[in-house]
Amino acid sequence: MSQEVTTLAGGCFWCLEAVYDELKGVTDVVSGYMGGSALNPTYKQVCTGLTGHAEVVQLTFDPAVITFQDILDVFFTIHDPTTLNRQGADVGTQYRSAIFYHSPEQKATAEHAIADLNAAGLWGNSIVTEVAPASTFYAAEDYHQDYFANNPTQGYCMAVVAPKVAKFRKQHIARLKR
Repeated sequence: MSQEVTTLAGGCFWCLEAVYDELKGVTDVVSGYMGGSALNPTYKQVCTGLTGHAEVVQLTFDPAVITFQDILDVFFTIHDPTTLNRQGADVGTQYRSAIFYHSPEQKATAEHAIADLNAAGLWGNSIVTEVAPASTFYAAEDYHQDYFANNPTQGYCMAVVAPKVAKFRKQHIARLKR
């Protein structure tokens, strides 16, 4: 079985991880940090916005089951790609929308997807999602992994993560693992 990796940023990594954990063809999801200059950043450092890192999820997926385009289709329905450095109340460069590509094919697919969405005018504003080469990935601290699954009654999870997961399930029911 051939596996492919991609790294996505779209606000809080807890939201992205909760969704992609349920997506058929995705075999691993790790919350972490990418796109900054500090070595081995911590959550506390990334939250300052001074390291340049974005909160990301790194996905491993089986392209025979789900395509990179399918992954992007989900990505563009679970966050607002038109708001620069923010998702809802989460503000700062660490919450930017970004696709960190791992191959020239991923770069081309991402750029094409953004061009198509902008041409369709579905968002009303232009997409500001950064498309950049993948750099060093730093896994987030253990307590961030599977955060929503382990903390479903935590306030942020109930108010922000759960509605995104529900929206994803409704819009992509055929793509759920269960």
